[in-house]
Amino acid sequence: MATAVFFHAHPDDEAIATGGTMAKAAAAGHRVVLVVATKGEHGEVEENYLDEGEELWRRRVRETEDAAKVLGVDRVEFLGYVDSGMIDTPENEAPESFWQADVDEAARRLARILQEEQADVLTAYDSNGNYGHPDHIQVHRVGVRAAELAGVPKVYENTIDRDYVIELIKRAKEFGMEMDDAPGDEDTFELGMPGELITTIVDVRGQLEAKKAAMRAHASQIAETSFFLAMPDEAFEAMWGQEWYILRGAKKGTKETDLFGGL
Repeated sequence: MATAVFFHAHPDDEAIATGGTMAKAAAAGHRVVLVVATKGEHGEVEENYLDEGEELWRRRVRETEDAAKVLGVDRVEFLGYVDSGMIDTPENEAPESFWQADVDEAARRLARILQEEQADVLTAYDSNGNYGHPDHIQVHRVGVRAAELAGVPKVYENTIDRDYVIELIKRAKEFGMEMDDAPGDEDTFELGMPGELITTIVDVRGQLEAKKAAMRAHASQIAETSFFLAMPDEAFEAMWGQEWYILRGAKKGTKETDLFGGL
């Protein structure tokens, strides 16, 4: 059996982006470790949602721990940085924010965990952080560097198949959903990466209940009425029934269906 470390920017990112892969790996007997760069201090939360005097980050830590139990995660660690907020917001400039962190210093923190775990696999994000969020871009930079320092054999960029999602949006009505301003072929659509770059597609349809339960565990950020949980079951399966990765250094034409091949 192998050990996989999943590196994410904020609480709830793990459930949305890699929850199915994590649950599938755990069920197969692999050791699954979750490392989160920040505690999501600047997430949005409805007025009066938190208890009196409760800080959002404390709630989000508990939610992460609850989601991890659902997914079968063996260890949860926070890297110790502060949420940088959305792009071009004042939180980007805070000296303690992840966006302002020295990449080598942050990578050394992550590398220590990778070395402790003797990690066989590390996942981070693609070079645009999937959608341009500063902390997600930093996860890419720090993850790649940490893998170099720790000598991790397989490093994956968790991403989204841009071409697949564009087609799915165009077909939204088939799934009982109304999508305004669906992108056309000529539009610039910066979510994820082109399908031709993706090396690894993990089928997680058998883990959708666990994935959805992990999303629900992050209730401060993912309400039952949210886009994620309110979509019909067929649409949920179409969107979240597979998870996409790019294996760094892979030979041209590489196509995989799991993260552990060749180990």
